[in-house]
Formats: sequence, C-alpha cells, structure tokens
Amino acid sequence: MSFSTWSFPTIIVFGNGASAKIPDHVKRIGGKRALIVADPGVVRAGIVARVKEIVEAASIPCAVFDKVSANPVEENVTDGVSAYKAHDADCIISVGGGAPLDVGKLIALRITHDRPMVDYDDATGGDQYITANVPPIITVPTTAGTGSEVGRSGVLTLAVNGRKTVIFSPHFLAKAAILDPVLTESMPARITAATGFDALTHNLEAYVALGDHPMADGIALEGLELCAKHLVRATTHGKDLSARGGMMKAAMMGAVAFQKGLGACHSLAHPLSSEKDMHHGLANALCLPAVVEFNEAVVPEKLERVRRIFDANAKSLADALRSLREKLDLPSGLGKEGVTQADIPKLSAKAFEDACHRSNPKPTTQADLAALYVRSL
Repeated sequence: MSFSTWSFPTIIVFGNGASAKIPDHVKRIGGKRALIVADPGVVRAGIVARVKEIVEAASIPCAVFDKVSANPVEENVTDGVSAYKAHDADCIISVGGGAPLDVGKLIALRITHDRPMVDYDDATGGDQYITANVPPIITVPTTAGTGSEVGRSGVLTLAVNGRKTVIFSPHFLAKAAILDPVLTESMPARITAATGFDALTHNLEAYVALGDHPMADGIALEGLELCAKHLVRATTHGKDLSARGGMMKAAMMGAVAFQKGLGACHSLAHPLSSEKDMHHGLANALCLPAVVEFNEAVVPEKLERVRRIFDANAKSLADALRSLREKLDLPSGLGKEGVTQADIPKLSAKAFEDACHRSNPKPTTQADLAALYVRSL
C-alpha cells in the first residue's frame, strides 16, 4: 500500500502594512544580526531601505546584499555568503521576487554546507545531503508570482553545466513569510502580469499533476479562482491593494500546492531563463496554452473545471489562457521574445533534463517538449 505525506507548516503574516511585523519574527527566531538579501530593482524602489529602517528601529543591525541576478547564478550565492560572514549575521531576511528569495535560501545552505552545488540537485536526490543546521530565514515578497516565500526550494543556474537547477529541502522553509500588499504597489504592469501568470501556472500545474494530494488540489483551485478574479485588475490598476493582495495570496497558495508536483510547462520555462535570459513568469505564460492542449486527453475533467473558472464562454482552457494573455498585453508567442527554431534542439534537451515534467499528467519525451516549443513560437 502506498502512502502520501502532506505538510503546510509556514507561519504567514498577511495584510497591508504587515512589514511592520518583521522585527517581531526576527526576535522570535533568536536573530540578533540580519543580512537582507535583495536585488538592485528592489533597492531602487526604496523597499529595502524601508525594511532596513523597520528592522533596525528594533535594535537589530542589518547589512544589505543586493548582488542578485534576475536569473540567479552560483556567483550570487558565493558573494552572499561573503556578505553574511562579513556582517557576522545569524539570520537572513530575503526581500523581493523569486530571485532574492531563492538566493537567500541558497546562501543559508552554503553557510553550513560545502559540497559542490551540483551535488544538491533535487533531480539527482541532492536533498539527502541537506541537514537542518542552516541559518533561519524570513521572507518578504515584493511580487506575486513565484511563491518562493513559502517554498522549499531555490533555483539557480549551475556553473558546471549551465542548467537551471532546483535545490530542495524542507530545511529551506521560512520561519515566517510576511505578505504586505503595499510592497507590491510599485511593481510595473508587465512584471505584474508575468509574475501573476507564474502564480497561475503553479496552481494549474499542481492541480493536474500526478499524485494524490487533496489539500494541494483544494488550495490550487482557490489560487486559480484568485488569479481569475484579481490578475487583470492588479495589472491594470496597480494601486488597488485588494487586487494586489489577492494575487499575493494566489502566489503563496500556488507554491504551497506545488509540493504535489509541477509539469511540462515548468520544464519548458526553465531553459528559457538559463539560455535566453527570459523572465520565468513570461516563459510560463508563453508555453502554458500549448501544454494545456497536450494534457487535455488525460485530464479533461480537471481542465474543464479550470476553463469554467477563467472563461465559461471560451471553447477551451487554452483559448481562455491566450485571451487572458492578450488582456495582460503579454506577447503571443516565444518568437516575439527572440526564440527561433534553431534554439529548440538545445532548449528541448535541457527541458528533458529538468525534473518538473516527471509529474506532468501525460508522460513527456524530449520530442514532445520540442514540439511544445514549436507550438509556443
């Protein structure tokens, strides 16, 4: 008899102005000196200065590390470890979108773990090498997409093979995730749309993924309802904190749900980031309709349920997603972002190496992935 294991342990603080609660949670975990991990964009937006001021007002000295790339690489982690040690930090506050949140986890890993980074690749069972003695992390998202604030993995491109790689461990779970919609107000419309499509994709792929996880399925469906209700409004009316908050909830729920698994869309998206430097959420938006069509024969009831959530009048869920993409003023295909037929052999080879498609509801070969790229051009 097979068994399933279900877990939802992260403390989540949600609400306008929730960032005021960051110091309470730093103190709760015993933090005395914090390294704030961010990226240059969050610094320019003034959000890091705001967080630093809040934390230091509670007599907790902070240093800021902001050398995080949009698609993180190993050098970001190495430099972050140096900053952590130079500040004599004992905890990490990760502020920003998926990149800083992921890098914060991986900095924590490298403080106490020194194997080559490739050894920790989740696709090869690398989680077995990750022990509990990592510094505590508090996450403060400023976008509504990756859900990395409640996730158990960090993603980066490895130097040894140039592959975007998932490094996973329950020990990466934040001690608290602070969801403050006010911090997302400055997010530009295109980034709001792309990150929102990432949240949508997480919820959708988790819902149809292989496996038995009724709690994840229920959370994914509610996350999809929130995306359908709030994504367009959050994109077109960025000061609407209700819509911003709805998308923050959807993003967080997607990352909780995808502990069940993801699917072929994420395997397609990861190489587009590492090889073409494409925003991850945009890559998902451009590939998801073709993947939905690919999966229709094996999960028709589930995809029909999602179609009704987004557009009861659409002929198919794929059509509804393409229509949504158009409303968000996102490109109509990968070709608009510089991807060509000549790129597909290399992209599909890397996509097949990616573990996400293993939980896709329909078995997926490298040739299938190549065909999905073609359909997404």
